[in-house]
Amino acid sequence: MRVKNFVVIAAFLGIGFGQAACDNRQQAETSKAEVSEKMPKLTFSEKGIYDFGALTEGDTVEHSFAFTNTGEFPLIINNITASCGCTTPEWPREPVAPGATASIRVRFNSRGKMGQQNKTITVFANTDPSMTDLQFKAMVNPKVDSTKKS
Repeated sequence: MRVKNFVVIAAFLGIGFGQAACDNRQQAETSKAEVSEKMPKLTFSEKGIYDFGALTEGDTVEHSFAFTNTGEFPLIINNITASCGCTTPEWPREPVAPGATASIRVRFNSRGKMGQQNKTITVFANTDPSMTDLQFKAMVNPKVDSTKKS
């Protein structure tokens, strides 16, 4: 009889601890979702691929991608990489406060490039997701050679 009571008590305790563990997991998921909603967010004012249009080989152009931190914590851009050495990004080195706006300036040097160019700039920040891609394109036409006679 005592063994039977012990088994019943052990089963109830096991179920109770199991229930508590499920509650802890559920609380963790809820907390994670709440924090995720408050994380810094990069919200760009323009969508899609920026088009520089037609350029002449050797032209250097630049564009600023304006953004707002729509999260509840300061946004920190850790690094920005470009898909090509012909593209140079500049970004704010200080944290961007919640609700504040800033911009990422991208300079493209078309020297040595010909035809349709599609470039990607990857922004690494304390956001979720931690990487955001910006894209631009340009059609680079050959430079007119002034030494040739018609």
